Amino acid sequence: MKTEILKQKGDWEEVVNDCRVTVGKEDLGHEPSTDFKTSILIAEHSPIRDISFKWRWSGIKSWIATHWVRHKWECFVKSQRSDRTGVRRDSLPQDAPVDFVGEANVQHLIDTMRKRLCYQAAKETREYAADLKNAVTRKDYTVGLVLVPNCVYRCGCPEMKKCGAWEKFLRWAVEERGEDIPYLPIEDRYVLWNDYYREGKW
Repeated sequence: MKTEILKQKGDWEEVVNDCRVTVGKEDLGHEPSTDFKTSILIAEHSPIRDISFKWRWSGIKSWIATHWVRHKWECFVKSQRSDRTGVRRDSLPQDAPVDFVGEANVQHLIDTMRKRLCYQAAKETREYAADLKNAVTRKDYTVGLVLVPNCVYRCGCPEMKKCGAWEKFLRWAVEERGEDIPYLPIEDRYVLWNDYYREGKW
């Protein structure tokens, strides 16, 4: 499995300039600070949609691709139509490899990762989510920082069936870092979870 980032569209100067329009200010003329980027990403204000990522997964299993096409952004998946492939569609197994190209703006990615980094997602689907998060982080660290599972975003598990991952993270934060997560600012909670994630504990 490897996420190939095909293109990043839009940039942070565009984002900050769109913000400034709404308050009657002239264009900034340069990229905004990291603090601004982090703040607007966590606030999820609409100009973050100026930035989008297009990526490819080659040979993803058909059933995993089906999980990803449920989300509301652009995706293009290799057809299994018999008239296109020369193979009876009924004969193709769920693990038949397909190529997948996705394109999502930053808001889409934030929303998607809340579900796909969650332990209620299938393990294989979650692994693709992690690989996509890692690829986006290499392109833009601040965007990667806010790609977190729903429990980290909401500071608690909202699922009907609990997996226990949130509680493990809480214990790690106290025992390893001396931090009581529910009392941390959102930015600090996200940074802490990303440390936990990079240590391979998620």
